[in-house]
Amino acid sequence: MPDNSTSIAARLIQVRERIAAAEQRFGRQPGSVRLLAVSKTQPPAAIRDAYRAGQHAFGENYLQEAAAKQAGLADLPLEWHCIGPVQANKARNVAEHFDWVHSVDRIRLARRLSAYRPENLPPLNVLLQVNISGEASKSGVSPAELSELAAEVAALPRLRLRGLMCIPAPAADFEQQRRPFRQLRELRDRLHNEGYIMDTLSMGMSDDLEAAIAEGATIVRIGTAIFGARPPRAA
Repeated sequence: MPDNSTSIAARLIQVRERIAAAEQRFGRQPGSVRLLAVSKTQPPAAIRDAYRAGQHAFGENYLQEAAAKQAGLADLPLEWHCIGPVQANKARNVAEHFDWVHSVDRIRLARRLSAYRPENLPPLNVLLQVNISGEASKSGVSPAELSELAAEVAALPRLRLRGLMCIPAPAADFEQQRRPFRQLRELRDRLHNEGYIMDTLSMGMSDDLEAAIAEGATIVRIGTAIFGARPPRAA
């Protein structure tokens, strides 16, 4: 857990060093893993601090909170990623205001995102969230239903299917951490064999980013290690 007295810029340096070390350790190309700063519940000032330190991509979970930040930070060229579950009736807001959605897990949501994506914006980058650990409390398509969902999402005109995302159950042991990430990579490889071109695996957080990079992560989603302990969300 990072010291809250440490600056965001210093923490970003530490996280980038961890990513670079993992890339080297596991034979990954330098710079092949992107850092997504998870800024949910963080104030706009913290995002500005991270931007000044060279961070441009930010992940948000809560749409109302994200909308206020996006309005207040509109002067910055930020890339916004929706990483939380999306209700179908909120799809318009997501389609209009985000560059990426990591949590597509059903065709109804995908169809709405496609229908609401403005024509003046590039296609919305989407990832299919897979419930890799089979937890009842977690969102995500089951591995068994993944191919069918990929086929339907890939056919939608205003979306660009980029890859897969997972949030596995926590594990303390490094090899146990690697297992679900390996499973997600193997699912991506299976989809490749079915003809889908996917360049993104969004997996790994502050406590397990090394295990994710070992198994092929291209985006790691880091919050606490950058921003410190998360402040309570306003009611």
